[in-house]
Amino acid sequence: MSVTVHCPTCGTLVEWTAQARQRPFCSERCRMIDLGQWASEDYRIPSEDTPVDLETRLDSEPD
Repeated sequence: MSVTVHCPTCGTLVEWTAQARQRPFCSERCRMIDLGQWASEDYRIPSEDTPVDLETRLDSEPD
């Protein structure tokens, strides 16, 4: 029994097998689109630290 997942970029069904080299993406194109989204900061991981808090904390750490 094979597992299928939806491509995170376009939603196409992808079989999760060793032969599906781009998994979970359906193609290299979709994989590169996703990478571009991360690189352009369209995707973000939420954080409780604001840039100012992080800068203050780094400045106060001993060398």
